[in-house]
Amino acid sequence: MPPDSTLSIGELAARAGTTVKTVRFYSDRGLLPEASRSAGGHRRYGPGAPARLRTIRALRSLGVPVPEIGRVLDRGDTLEDVVARRLEDLGTELAALRWREAALRALQDGAPEQLAERLELIGAVSVPPSTAALAHYWRRLLPVRLSARLRRAVTDAAVPQPSADPTPGQVLAFARIHALAKAATDHCLVSHRPAAVAHPDLLYGGLYEAHRLVEAALRADRDPGPGEALDCYVAAHARACGTRDSPDFRRTLTVRLAAEDHPVMSRYWQLAGELAPGLTLGGADSWLREALTTSTAAG
Repeated sequence: MPPDSTLSIGELAARAGTTVKTVRFYSDRGLLPEASRSAGGHRRYGPGAPARLRTIRALRSLGVPVPEIGRVLDRGDTLEDVVARRLEDLGTELAALRWREAALRALQDGAPEQLAERLELIGAVSVPPSTAALAHYWRRLLPVRLSARLRRAVTDAAVPQPSADPTPGQVLAFARIHALAKAATDHCLVSHRPAAVAHPDLLYGGLYEAHRLVEAALRADRDPGPGEALDCYVAAHARACGTRDSPDFRRTLTVRLAAEDHPVMSRYWQLAGELAPGLTLGGADSWLREALTTSTAAG
């Protein structure tokens, strides 16, 4: 390369509209390779260096980390890949900021005597919030012999996802349901685990289908009562007990389900309802129990 075609570090900085310190920083990190060294040992850069430096600075202005810029320049990654990753990272960062803002407002809105309790609850939740503790709670709660497919389906339906743009009330509700699930699992308080059944897939598969049928009943504006959803619900319990649906079984089931009500589960579904718009599994189960009670009393 002819000597006059190279640029000194000062000339490169001037052409790119930046400082010598910036050029040296990127050069030391391997993003701006030197074309040669002068007789005095000074760095010289090729004619493509200004354009390369402008690309580096543009990517840095968008928050792209230095290692990723290096992979783009060396053709290890495409620019499209880096942009997609940066957008994903930015979405996570924005979600964290929205959560922190709502959390601070929840602290600000509370009475002075509530501040310490709210701070402890909210501080125990990661940012952005994770549902891992809730999923672990349901894994402990569901029968060990339940199939992986149904375990995943029930857990996915039972674990409310935190809002991407939460209100202060939703931050508190998530912090409380997170604390509830943690306490129930960490301190072995899962005393409301359903009674063991011989064929859990028969029970939970039928219950899951019955809960889905409740959605159709609600869309049809039906009050809790007889119908396909209730028949599916009772049949699932009957199969799990090795018997058939009958008026006597329905009366027995009504009494048994009332006795199985547990304050931890009731509180869980109350908080889940504050987080998840629409019908929760707990709401569907309440509808079905009311339908069972109503139909049994009428029968």
